[in-house]
Amino acid sequence: MQCIFNLYKPLGVTSHRVVAAIRRASHERRVGHAGTLDPGAEGVLLVCVGAATRVVEYLMQGIKTYCAEICLGVSTDTYDGEGRVTRIAPVEGIGLAQAEAALATLVGEIDQIPPSYSAIKKDGVPLYRLARQGQRVEAPPRRVRVYEARLVAFHSPLVRVEFRCSAGTYIRSLAHDLGQRLGCGAHLSHLVRVASGRFSIEEAVDVPVLVDALEGGYWQEFAYATDEALLDMDALLLGEEHERIFRNGGNWAAIWGGNAAAIGKVARSYSSAGEAIGIAELRDGRWWPRKVFA
Repeated sequence: MQCIFNLYKPLGVTSHRVVAAIRRASHERRVGHAGTLDPGAEGVLLVCVGAATRVVEYLMQGIKTYCAEICLGVSTDTYDGEGRVTRIAPVEGIGLAQAEAALATLVGEIDQIPPSYSAIKKDGVPLYRLARQGQRVEAPPRRVRVYEARLVAFHSPLVRVEFRCSAGTYIRSLAHDLGQRLGCGAHLSHLVRVASGRFSIEEAVDVPVLVDALEGGYWQEFAYATDEALLDMDALLLGEEHERIFRNGGNWAAIWGGNAAAIGKVARSYSSAGEAIGIAELRDGRWWPRKVFA
């Protein structure tokens, strides 16, 4: 089995638990997801099975779209509704115009500081574990990009915002930052991932439905080919000789793209029969296999 599944992760379930359920039902050892969703969040969770786990990193690079419900006037230490309330402030006087103006300041490339309660590790220990022990360790800022922060609804103290952002962006931190901009504090009260790259929530399948399909042998109707994660790349169609070289880890001279500007270019690679067989990388005018699927 080698494919990608677009799953709908429900509230209250960890991403790890979803992966474990698919691993049991598929009897496939190699199963992984492309981007964790917290237990308190729901929506699109991409799960790769078999050799498709080789493309997890490319799926994770895709732009993510979230629908976030943010509660103004209440701050928490985790930046979401699971944490301890640290501040309550009035929200009177904060209207639609102020919220939109504050959201506009969150758009663009920013150096975001992840929440203290996050899965990021310091010396091998997750920050949330250190925080629960009373050690507040601040993670180093990470450069992320927010492409859009669109106000969908405003019913004070709740605002609903659609964020389009790069991988690694913490929506909890954006909710916290919005509260800071408005001066009243805020926390993330609900989160739905509505899209991950080209995969949307409209096509996502419920976990129990996929488990039944895997156990019943009709899982193919929910499966996406491995190269769905690579469609933004150029494509190489290999003849029999180059396919043999590719599968054996060899390299060959590039017919096109061999100039200095193209060094480091990657391309999804196909056999003459149209089978996706891996990813090739152009280095010094030669194609080298970066990943071989089978």
